Amino acid sequence: MLKFYKMLFFNSMILGTLIAISSYSWFGMWMGLEINLLSVIPLFNSSKNMYSSEASLKYFLTQAMASLILLLSFILMMMSNELMNPSMSLVKETLLNSALLTKLGAAPFHYWFPEVMEGLNWLNCMILLTWQKIAPMSLLVMSSPKTEFMVFIILTSLIVSTIMSFNQISLRKIMAYSSINHIAWMLSAMLTSISIWFIYLMVYLIITINITSIFTYGKLMFVNQLPLFMNQNKINKLSLMINFLSLGGLPPFLGFMPKWFTVNMMIMENFPVLAFLLIILTLIMLFVYIRVMLSSLIIQLSESKIPSKSLSSYMAYLINFISLSSLFSCTFLFNFA
Repeated sequence: MLKFYKMLFFNSMILGTLIAISSYSWFGMWMGLEINLLSVIPLFNSSKNMYSSEASLKYFLTQAMASLILLLSFILMMMSNELMNPSMSLVKETLLNSALLTKLGAAPFHYWFPEVMEGLNWLNCMILLTWQKIAPMSLLVMSSPKTEFMVFIILTSLIVSTIMSFNQISLRKIMAYSSINHIAWMLSAMLTSISIWFIYLMVYLIITINITSIFTYGKLMFVNQLPLFMNQNKINKLSLMINFLSLGGLPPFLGFMPKWFTVNMMIMENFPVLAFLLIILTLIMLFVYIRVMLSSLIIQLSESKIPSKSLSSYMAYLINFISLSSLFSCTFLFNFA
């Protein structure tokens, strides 16, 4: 049963994000982020999960620290009368962007992210991986950060997510490091084209919601639970395989489309070395996704004759159609990028 206070805080979480991304002043943006933070903490807390209180506290402390740094950067800008001046000094700009990147969970400000993910259930993980990315990302776009600083963050996020995702057995930690990897791609898209960044963000949200929905349905937490779930029937196996490969950016799935746009635009904007590093390190990340599914592909358990728990046919077809729709959507979206 959905409790009333959960519905109330869920609505105020959405309201906080909308206030932050539609505000005309930096203080209004900060206020929207605070409403969002104070609304999401009760959603994360759960009586059924003994680790959720610890995860909520870690999330609150890191986000509160980032909010404090954000407010400090706004006060410094006010004191020097630079609120109306687009050319902020380097220190204040670095403070501002570091605070937003901490809220986002980008490396090297990522240490809280996998730990908080590990203590949440999949529904809360979905909120953390999707909705909580929108406001800090939008504010980063508005702040127009320095290219050199962003390249450093992109490379750090790529290297950290690739190295740390090896030998992980927790699906929540794998999804957390995957998110850091995709943050690097979204920041790269932000450097070149806002429309491509928006397309990437939307595609990432769709794929992440698909995967977390499957994990929620199957109550999957660790890699060793996947073979049994995937071999129960072919619908489970197909749905999870398609979405994991889509998350890795393998053509012809949906995840390939925004990466194709990003690499194309980065080469046109004279970022060929960065585009090359993005491709190489993401290939290693794709190996991690394939390793997760490999045991299920090799180990062929006989399907039970008893009707087993599987995704509903409507949900499975919808998820798979969205992930395969890249073949059609590429031609439609290419003119808007």
